[in-house]
Parts: sequence; structure tokens; C-alpha cells
Amino acid sequence: MILHPLRWLTFSGVAMLAVSMCLLLSHHTTNALLTPTTRINTSAAFGLNQNPSTSTNPTFSSFTLTMAATPSAISSLTPLTLVGVDVDVDMKEADKETIRERLAGKSVALYFSAGWCPMCTSFEPALQAFQQAANDSGKPVEIIYVPSDRSESDAIQRAKTMGMIGVVPFDRAGEYKKSFGVWAGSEAFTFGFGGRRSGVPALVVLDPNDGTEMAFIAAESKGPKALESWPLGDGIW
Repeated sequence: MILHPLRWLTFSGVAMLAVSMCLLLSHHTTNALLTPTTRINTSAAFGLNQNPSTSTNPTFSSFTLTMAATPSAISSLTPLTLVGVDVDVDMKEADKETIRERLAGKSVALYFSAGWCPMCTSFEPALQAFQQAANDSGKPVEIIYVPSDRSESDAIQRAKTMGMIGVVPFDRAGEYKKSFGVWAGSEAFTFGFGGRRSGVPALVVLDPNDGTEMAFIAAESKGPKALESWPLGDGIW
């Protein structure tokens, strides 16, 4: 049968319209199937889950490659007086293995402070809230106290109250202050002003490779806002 030219054009137009509709429906169906979860399957394959507890790959946590602290880094924190709630009443001087176990998988910082310092005590509620929020988000933080208190007993009590893991022994605190350039103004008679970049409060986030500085939290000059510069998820011990 020979179709009239007009009928042929009509038939062809309908056929082309049908093909176009099929292609359009196929395109939208494919996009609908490519949900965000489907597109990010590569992240799941590498264990880069937002919730580290659901990760099948223990090497990764919170989108960050987890690194174990080196012996050099651990040694830089030895000795250390533990003050946690699970520590005996008698002060316990932690050995290297204990320090390694307590800090594993966490971001670690030194906290330079003093109980007699009003700026320090007003900053500390924000610091504790920051630590709790970091822990709740799966990026745990441990803080080691470097005291400028009047006595070692005062320093230990403060560290316990703030839930810190430990205190740098009084006879070693000066080494940390000089090394990182942080000490209170009242300690200038002891350490001078040369090399001092900050007073208290201040924090130094430590590198797990060698225990050196990874980031500086200038709390004395910036207050709680300085905590925004903490590189959470990086430098995991």
C-alpha cells in the first residue's frame, strides 16, 4: 500500500515524537536512579564514612587517613602524669605504651593555662564544649595540661576537673613553655620575653609524626573563636 505524502509526513512526525519521548523518559529515569548515595559509592568503597563506627575499613575515620603516632612523638610526651577518673588516687606516671594507648586515634593538644588567670577560666567552658562536640562527631580530642599554676596539686586538680588526660610534670613544664614560646606574663622573670609569642591561655596541636607543633590555637588573643583553627580530623595519633 502506498501512503499519501501528507499521511506519510504525519506518520513520520508521530514516530519521531514517540522516539523523542522515549529518550527523554530514559534520561530522567537514569538521573533519578543516580541518587547522591549511588554517586558517592566510591567513598563507601574506601571506607570514608561520616560515622567511623560504621566503616568497614579501620584505616579510615571521618574522611581522614588515621595515622599512628611514632615512637618519637610518644617520647616527646614522656613522662606524663595521668589524671583521668580511672587513675588511682596516687599520681601515676605513664609509660610510653600507656601514653600510646590513651592517645591512639585522637587529635592531641597541649593546653597552656593557669587557675589564677581570669582569661583562662573564662575560656575553659568553651574549650570543654568544643572537646565534647568533637568527641560526639567522631573526631575525638585529648588535651594535656601544661600548667602555670602556683602548685602541682592545683594543676592536677584543674586537669581532673576539666577532664584532661594528664599533666606535664611541674619540673618539665618550663621545657614545654620555652619550646613552644608560650608562658604567662608573670613568668617573664623566669623565662624572659625573648621567643615569647603568646601568654595563657593557648593550645598547641601536636603532630603525631614527631610531637612537634601542627597548629597553634591563639586563645589569649582570639578567645573561643581561635578553636575554629583546630585541624580536626588531621594529625591523628
